Amino acid sequence: MPSQETNIFLSVNHATVRYLDKILFPELTFTMHENEHWAITGKSGSGKTSLLQTILGKYNLVKGNIAYPFLESFKNKHPIHDPFFTQRQLISLVTQEPHFKNKQNTYDFYYQQRFNALDAEEAITVNEYLYQTFSSVNAHVLSAGVRFSKEWIIQNLKLDYLLNKTVIQLSHGETRRLMMAQALLKQPLLLMMDNPFMGLDANSRPFFHELMAQISKNGTQLLIVTSPHEIPGSITHILELEEGKIKDQWTKDDYLTATGQQKKIFHWQPDVDKWKQLMQSGSHNGDDFKKTISMKHIHVKYGNAIILNDISWEINKGEKWALLGHNGAGKSTLLSLISGDNPQAYANHIYLFDKRRGSGESIWDIKHKIGFVSPEMHQYFQSNSRCLDIILSGYTDTMHVIHKRISADQRYTALLWMELLGMIELKDRKFKSLSAGSQRLVLLLRALVKNPPLLILDEPCQGLDDEQKTHFKNVIETVCNDPDKSLIYVTHYEEEIPSCVEHVLHLKNGIVTDNA
Repeated sequence: MPSQETNIFLSVNHATVRYLDKILFPELTFTMHENEHWAITGKSGSGKTSLLQTILGKYNLVKGNIAYPFLESFKNKHPIHDPFFTQRQLISLVTQEPHFKNKQNTYDFYYQQRFNALDAEEAITVNEYLYQTFSSVNAHVLSAGVRFSKEWIIQNLKLDYLLNKTVIQLSHGETRRLMMAQALLKQPLLLMMDNPFMGLDANSRPFFHELMAQISKNGTQLLIVTSPHEIPGSITHILELEEGKIKDQWTKDDYLTATGQQKKIFHWQPDVDKWKQLMQSGSHNGDDFKKTISMKHIHVKYGNAIILNDISWEINKGEKWALLGHNGAGKSTLLSLISGDNPQAYANHIYLFDKRRGSGESIWDIKHKIGFVSPEMHQYFQSNSRCLDIILSGYTDTMHVIHKRISADQRYTALLWMELLGMIELKDRKFKSLSAGSQRLVLLLRALVKNPPLLILDEPCQGLDDEQKTHFKNVIETVCNDPDKSLIYVTHYEEEIPSCVEHVLHLKNGIVTDNA
């Protein structure tokens, strides 16, 4: 039996890693042996995603090294003399967000495009995407043997009914399956995944757990970033990070035993004076209405596909609702009718704030009264945007701040919100440089800053660690103490639903199954 020293699969040795002007890891050492499958955990911002990118080779090492024995082993078994054949050809990384190109081979998509049928046609189909991916796989990798065929992937990832659908019209769960398919088509020896369960419904998560078990048995080793509450059965070891350093390393059994203790409970207590100032700002942007939303017999279809079928829903002023349903149930489409992002709203019977859609109001009149957070939103902001500018853009309801339209009072209010939530030190940081959890909190402030009468929070806790989730819920609970504030809250985790929520609309395949 080989010793631990001779069966090393991957090793990071005293690595100091820098990205731009920031040290990501000082003196990091980590070893992964053959037949081991690791999960990386830690608080938001601890370096989990950066570690995956470092192993992939995206960041430069200023000290130490990363060794890839699996690469040398592969080259010995399959003589390769190509100097450009590196570890990248044997590693697949499934990121948190997709990076789809359109038919012009650019990334030129915009936020509302998935809801516009003609514009959505600029995107390639799932079948075209799979074909392009497989066609680009390195020839040396394919000559070593195809372990994950296109047919096997389509069958096991249940993609057959999606093949003619464009990639930007997929639900979150469908997109996750397609990203996994892309990764497997590359025949990786190391599969890295960044929060693969994020945004998946309760039925999809066990499916992905089983899929990982199949992958691990097929000669691919796993290295995944995940919540400590969602560690797949195929995982053998845990790496816990804290502020760019390794806090601890465990076998999975030891980790689950050690972390089974009761968690601390955090409760946010806002500064009373600052809170009063913020609740007086905006004056709810004019809240002289009785019904926040009134929908009757809503139908939405794209081609022959019916997305929403005979939906009726009323939200009275001040009511707090949860909108629930599986991936692909129609939740995002329903929200797009409310937020003004879907042109099919004008073909349906929809009243917002007691006014009929299409009766003369502009999309900006609608958005002015709505604070909105969605899982996809952060992808569409400019890469050099500062956090303060992202928050200020909430006043203009655009994806970039228009400074000449921002008053001194609005800027003061935005800074006051940042102070209240302990985020003032982020005001000049580049939004894209933040961890996923911090980005989500910045987008929450963007939704809150104008004190709108309706908050729509679509999967707002994605990417947050346990402490941030508790903090987030406390903030929402406090904001929604306002009896005139309406809330629509979307999640796949019942424990994330704020206690202020008293009503539920449940969708299944575009049909209401529960409305209470």
